[in-house]
Amino acid sequence: MSNSVGQNLMQQHYFLGPAVLARQNKLKSSSGAPKSSFCAAASLKKSYAQQRKFQISTKFYGNRLICKRKQKLATGSHRAFTFSPRAALAANPGSQQLARFNVDGIELQVDASAPISGSITQVNIRIMYHSDSLLLHWGVKCVGNENWVLPSRQPEGTINYKHRALRSPFVKSGSGSYLKLEIDDPRTQAIEFLIFDEARNRWIKNNGQNFHAKLPQKETTISNISVPEDLVQVQAYLRWERKGRQMYSPDKEKEEYEAARGELLEEIARGASVDDIRTKLTKKGGQEFKDTANNEKTNNKVSKQPQNQRRFSAERIQRKQRDLMVLLNKHPVQSVLGSTSVEPKPPTAVESFAKKLEMDGSPVMSKKIYKFGEMEVLVLVTKASDKTKIHIASDFQEPLTLHWALSEKAGDWQPPPRAVLPPGSVSLGGAAESKFSTSSTDDLPKQVQCIELEIKDGNFKGLPFVLLSGDKWIKNNGSDFYVEFSQKFKQDAGDGKGTSRFLLDRIAELESEAQKSFMHRFNIASDLMGQAKDTGELGLAGILVWMRFMATRQLIWNKNYNVKPREISKAQDRLTDLLQSTYITHPQYRELLRMIMSTVGRGGEGDLGQRIRDEILVIQRNNRCGGGMMEEWHQKLHNNTSPDDVIICQALIDHIKSDFDINVYWKTLNENGITKQRLLSYDRAIHSEPSFTRDQKDGLLRDLGDYMRTLKAVHSGADLESAISNCMGYQAEGKGFMVGVQINPVPGLPSGFPELLRFILGHIEDRNVEALVESLLEARQELRPLLLKSRDRLKDLLFLDLALDSAVRTAIERSYEELNNAGPEKIMYFITLVLENLVLSSDDNEDLIYCLKGWQHAISMCRSRSGHWALYAKSVLDRTRLGLTSKAESYQRILQPSAEYLGTLLGVDTWAINIFTEEIIRAGSAASLSSLINRLDPVLRKTANLGSWQVISPVEVVGYVDVVEELLAVQNKSYARPTILVAKRVKGEEEIPDGTVAVLTPDMPDVLSHVSVRARNCKVCFATCFDPNVLADLQAKKGKLFRLKPSSADVVYSEVKEGYLADSRNLKGGDGSSSITLVKKQFGGKYAISAEEFTPEMVGAKSRNISYLKGKVPSWIGIPTSVALPFGVFEKVLADKLNQGVLQKLQILKKKLGEEDFDALGEIRQTVLQLAPPPELVKELKTKMHSSGMPWPGDEGEHRWEQAWTAIKKVWASKWNERAYFSTRKVKLDHDYLCMAVLVQEIINADYAFVIHTTNPSSGDSSEIYAEVVKGLGETLVGAYPGRALSFVCKKNNLNSPKVLGYPSKPIALFIRRSIIFRSDSNGEDLEGYAGAGLYDSVPMDKEEEVVVDYSTDSLINDGKFQQSILSSIAGAGNAIERLYGSPQDIEGVIRDGKVYVVQTRPQM
Repeated sequence: MSNSVGQNLMQQHYFLGPAVLARQNKLKSSSGAPKSSFCAAASLKKSYAQQRKFQISTKFYGNRLICKRKQKLATGSHRAFTFSPRAALAANPGSQQLARFNVDGIELQVDASAPISGSITQVNIRIMYHSDSLLLHWGVKCVGNENWVLPSRQPEGTINYKHRALRSPFVKSGSGSYLKLEIDDPRTQAIEFLIFDEARNRWIKNNGQNFHAKLPQKETTISNISVPEDLVQVQAYLRWERKGRQMYSPDKEKEEYEAARGELLEEIARGASVDDIRTKLTKKGGQEFKDTANNEKTNNKVSKQPQNQRRFSAERIQRKQRDLMVLLNKHPVQSVLGSTSVEPKPPTAVESFAKKLEMDGSPVMSKKIYKFGEMEVLVLVTKASDKTKIHIASDFQEPLTLHWALSEKAGDWQPPPRAVLPPGSVSLGGAAESKFSTSSTDDLPKQVQCIELEIKDGNFKGLPFVLLSGDKWIKNNGSDFYVEFSQKFKQDAGDGKGTSRFLLDRIAELESEAQKSFMHRFNIASDLMGQAKDTGELGLAGILVWMRFMATRQLIWNKNYNVKPREISKAQDRLTDLLQSTYITHPQYRELLRMIMSTVGRGGEGDLGQRIRDEILVIQRNNRCGGGMMEEWHQKLHNNTSPDDVIICQALIDHIKSDFDINVYWKTLNENGITKQRLLSYDRAIHSEPSFTRDQKDGLLRDLGDYMRTLKAVHSGADLESAISNCMGYQAEGKGFMVGVQINPVPGLPSGFPELLRFILGHIEDRNVEALVESLLEARQELRPLLLKSRDRLKDLLFLDLALDSAVRTAIERSYEELNNAGPEKIMYFITLVLENLVLSSDDNEDLIYCLKGWQHAISMCRSRSGHWALYAKSVLDRTRLGLTSKAESYQRILQPSAEYLGTLLGVDTWAINIFTEEIIRAGSAASLSSLINRLDPVLRKTANLGSWQVISPVEVVGYVDVVEELLAVQNKSYARPTILVAKRVKGEEEIPDGTVAVLTPDMPDVLSHVSVRARNCKVCFATCFDPNVLADLQAKKGKLFRLKPSSADVVYSEVKEGYLADSRNLKGGDGSSSITLVKKQFGGKYAISAEEFTPEMVGAKSRNISYLKGKVPSWIGIPTSVALPFGVFEKVLADKLNQGVLQKLQILKKKLGEEDFDALGEIRQTVLQLAPPPELVKELKTKMHSSGMPWPGDEGEHRWEQAWTAIKKVWASKWNERAYFSTRKVKLDHDYLCMAVLVQEIINADYAFVIHTTNPSSGDSSEIYAEVVKGLGETLVGAYPGRALSFVCKKNNLNSPKVLGYPSKPIALFIRRSIIFRSDSNGEDLEGYAGAGLYDSVPMDKEEEVVVDYSTDSLINDGKFQQSILSSIAGAGNAIERLYGSPQDIEGVIRDGKVYVVQTRPQM
């Protein structure tokens, strides 16, 4: 069986001549089905049909091959074998002379052994001719076939010459040469041949004709013998499997059955015994064929097929209740760059020479280096004005001559015009010979010979050549070299950053060998697996990229190399065995390994659902039909392939066959229930009719015929069926030739598993897919424990799981039409099904599991008619979308750099490189999931009254629309005119660029994040848009002047005239001077102070405010104990004699910074970390912390003090972080006057953290408190962590009735052990007119632990009383502190065991 690559990939059989096909079919019928045949059954069927339809007469006259195509009448079914063989009687064979020739004094003799039935005929050819390079160019003639057939038995060293003949080398013997052939096909009548002296380029012929020697025929008599029916049945099954497990009519089944009997009788006629046949048939690929019934029952069954397959009577299965956490995959992944683990090889002389040629500035069109042992040959093609330059160079030591010509098409030799011949060239009629010259370059490792040709642009398309070294011809694997004058310029592959570069370089180096055949490619991949594993994630990504380029036909599959299917199968097995082994030993890479296996395949159908997407692109490219109806169909197929596509494909084929009659197209569609309205109803509608030209006819019929098989395989479950059959074995009640035959099933499968799989096959074509998808997922759940441990035939189970996964995706796409009118509960249920499928296929799936639990909780809330179900479901939807974004970004990071680097090295089409990762994502469950949540999003927003906007800073503005990918990329830019930025990504920590009057984004930063606070402080309009149509409309207005009028829940926008801007009062203006000044702080004589000593001269407002709260707030509000390192301590430490070297380095770096070398910022931060602590500082800080009741880090060991000291230095160093530095530059603050105190507090290991604004920042309502709450520490709320916090409002006159506005979607929470945090407290924060808060870093002594959050078990979400208590306490604390200060406050705090702690407060800006 073939695989995801193989089933259609191996359709190179279509291009083979019948002679080759006859030989391959012969090999298969005599040896049984290969263990893992890579040849497509469908392709073989097509090729065999062509073999019957056409016969090619292949005869050699001179040195040209003349082909006569004779069309025969189409015949009906094959006639069944009905003869009765009898036992063979023959005399003892002797040697027999077949022919003797004398050609120009050269004597040639052919003799052979006289064969008996079942034996091999030995043919001996002797020639009195002396040469080291004598070849027999030959084939055999068989009964009923005018063509040369290429025998399966071949002498050592034989090569297949262009699929037309074999070339076997003679063995020298004295003054002559001889060659022995073995012929085992009883149909062979004669051998025909020519003799070729390769060194002298001389043909030896029989008076201009082929030599012909008739073979002695076997003398056979036949007696009545019978073949056991169980063996006929197995042989019939093998034939059925080889032909792609097709559905046969009863007459066809009988015909195939008798054909199988005939094959076995033929083997007996050749001398095989029944026991030999039984041994061969009952041991295939290590799997035992069994008779599931006794002989009597089997003999009765084989003549008929069961009329009905047993199926489940139930309409749907009963799913088992499982703990979703058993699905958790959590393995650390460490990427190891190839560049750090593999040393690059020094360039060879030829590679160095090529580099010099490339540096002359001419565009490089193509470059190829051929390997000949240690020697190399370079072919480099460059373009210079209207000429093509061909550079050929080599490091061969012997002098070289180029024997060359020009061609208008591949394979054509035309004499070069004299004007293009290099000096000293010789014309030879149909070719020319030119001598190489030695390169005069001195800096090469060794001498290089080279030649340069210049060909003026014109009709010539290429240059064929061979090399002559002395009397020896140098060829490209027995064929001519060919240089194509392509206009496809070679691209620079770049530095390979983010890839396992040296592995990819090795792959590119071996590609010329890999493209010989799949056997070569798979063996090379197996050889590289060790290096791939050693380089980790990026190494395996490189293998995946390479295999997928192969699978999508971007690489050559077979090039001038004949290989047996069993050899491909063996290489394929070797690679999949290695992948299976790695799957167990490296669990962190299982997702990548699954993707590699889907491209390589097990020898079965592979991931046909993906091939639907890949192959339509190939059809469009091959047949130049990229627009119109074909493009619309392509988009439909990418979005949701369905059984309708089978009908559409058939309609196209009928249309083309009818000489492009459009009425035939519509007739096929309408007869199968597809109307024009139905075509228009698809999510990706088909509006156009097909429009092709006559020169596209043959190619389209061929490619669409192949594509039809892929579509039918997907939508009839053929691929899934083959995977099931491979694991389960065939039962007596099976289909076709499975009757009575069973392959040993995989041992240890769960009980009831066969019935579950039979249910799946019985419902695989159901239009209502809900029950089918449930059963597919149940099967995957049952399989999963078996996939986690090493076991016999693990890869068969993996391929079954891949097929089940693919079937889920295909079924879900089929459901889109059904879901068009579905309610939210049903859509949510389908989301859970697709999400479960994604969980089962993903590494590091913890976040996805919690999303799945969240959806299940949302469905439960919906069913119980909870008032908040839509609001909660929206938070789960947002989190799921974040998870999909994270997955897509992960794929992009891991795969796309390798696709770009390797694709460029291998000359892959640019479009295929650009969409590489996108196509992988679109092919998976993530794309289906994204489609479903996009359907649900507007429903939830409408139900929860969320609208299309969340307004964070409601400021009316006028500005010019500009569109950017992310706010971070432009945060340091200054816009010359008022600008409304539409930014796709906003994380939450960015600065807002100068000149920006509004930021609109689809992203979801917290209302109280840094960028949100900055927007409100700077009077910048800031809003999130949830409607993609509205956002797209705004993006389309780029460059136009617009007015934004936001309310608390909406943004109204309209275009205005240029004159309106001059009258607008909302734009920031002025003379650019800053009224904000800093007062430089001095060292006050103390390295550390307690809270009682906090004054404006010693510390900033953050420290003073927390000291002020102590003892003044209600007792139920906790205030942490604090000490501080006051202003001036950093400067004092820097000036200490311990740190003179650091001071000098900082002065140099600050000078660089003054010259606007902003790279110095990072260097300054690293330099600050080199500071050593004066002993006085250590002593004073220890004393103050002990006296305040705080733990001293050094009490736990010196290393703990080192951690604390590093954290203190990081706070000081944050004075030079980019965001803070550019922020102070914008308002012209003197950076040297910025001083940093450090507030020291014991960390409260929080259950929750919160931020309060005591006046609602979105509406400006002073009677209403607004707050946001996150799980764990508050850094996920104020920092750039994705997702939303829980948000609520509470009226100050009714603090016991908080109203939840939104549930949390943040996937990550931070927790920490008992520790100390060092908070920045500069004199540049909380200045009037400047929002400096949050610019500088607060650093905990210990690293926080990131925990993926499960909100479905969080009491704050699902316990109403607990939620009301906590939120009311937070609102009460905010109200109390606002009353204490008498002004709106911005407050941060935490909850621990239900108690509120406030860690800082400042005026709300």
